[in-house]
Amino acid sequence: MKYTVEMSNKLNELLERTYDAEKGFKKAAEKVDNTTLKEFFKNSANQRYNFGKELKAEIISFGQAPEKGGSTKGTLHRSWIDFKALFSTNTEEAILEEVLRGEKEAIATYNDILQDKEYVLPPSTESLLMRHRNAIRKTLDTADIFETAVS
Repeated sequence: MKYTVEMSNKLNELLERTYDAEKGFKKAAEKVDNTTLKEFFKNSANQRYNFGKELKAEIISFGQAPEKGGSTKGTLHRSWIDFKALFSTNTEEAILEEVLRGEKEAIATYNDILQDKEYVLPPSTESLLMRHRNAIRKTLDTADIFETAVS
């Protein structure tokens, strides 16, 4: 029982981050004029929506209840994006900097769970988390390319 509760707690933390990222990408899409960048943010938001559905299903498979919303930290991060956009001369660059920061934190969270030696992850969970983490790495690489282009 303890294992499933501990594992669902970790997965719920990822789920909250996923909600936060989805909302953050939607907010970023609203703040930019560049159509390619706007589409990238919308696609990233949709990707996180799908990640959320998959994480919810995994949490339920542990017999636990998934979280319903994002975190306070995520709300603050989106407020910071608004603030930077308001006072930045290059809004797109400022938003991309925040996206990069958020994606790096997401990868670190996934790595923490994947590398936690206290529990052996079920193969389905490990595969899911590795797939998500690798997709986030691709998003990070793409955002980095965009940042180089707009700076």
